[in-house]
Amino acid sequence: MTKTTLYHTPNGALAVHQSAGDGRPIVMVHGNSSSARAFSRQLEGSLGRRRRVVAIDLLGHGRAENASDAAAYLLPGHALALVAIAGNFGLDQAVFVGWSLGGHILLEAAKDLPRARGFAIYGAPPSGSAGDGRRVSSPTRAGDRLRRRRDAPASGSLRRVVLRPRLRRTFPTSSSKTRCAPTAGRERKSPASMAPGVSRDEVQVVAGLKQPLAVLHGAQGAVRQRRLSGQVDHADPVAGRGADD
Repeated sequence: MTKTTLYHTPNGALAVHQSAGDGRPIVMVHGNSSSARAFSRQLEGSLGRRRRVVAIDLLGHGRAENASDAAAYLLPGHALALVAIAGNFGLDQAVFVGWSLGGHILLEAAKDLPRARGFAIYGAPPSGSAGDGRRVSSPTRAGDRLRRRRDAPASGSLRRVVLRPRLRRTFPTSSSKTRCAPTAGRERKSPASMAPGVSRDEVQVVAGLKQPLAVLHGAQGAVRQRRLSGQVDHADPVAGRGADD
């Protein structure tokens, strides 16, 4: 049975949902206009019975409160809350999984989660800054950096939890209406959270990560590729970086 706890921050309370399992923890962060219900199968299914699966309702989503300060909806604000929850719930050594907005939050928070066992993001191509200050999505540049180590074995945790064949059963898609929950209007209309000077350059974050990272893209999905700083204009549908478990 899933247990829900409200975690209070100066900007409002987030809802933390935990499965009944007690194995190595997995923290799952949902996308914009969604909620922790996106991970209901993981919380309530066999994975949640074997592992301690934790899914968070971000501020302005699901059962969480609306933020009292709009700045809390920016990537640094979400990341700060995630890091605080990890510390207070004993999740600093978890495997962190982020979908869409959740993936960008993980990259923003990664440097402040030095003990994390690994990260997996999907629907969240790492974004870097172009020379003119614009933010651009860069599955190409990040994928190239990851591909340099593609022969390295993936973390055992990520391999078992993320990179297994039944990927579609493991992760949700945004098309399921039952997995959505109310999202605060302020969150939907919040300022550009990935603007230069507001959030970290995700390509640089990826390049400097010490922990295993999996960046997942559907083999049939259209990936908009851009050439950045002379990087190869190509990315594998699924790029993995890791070390021995």
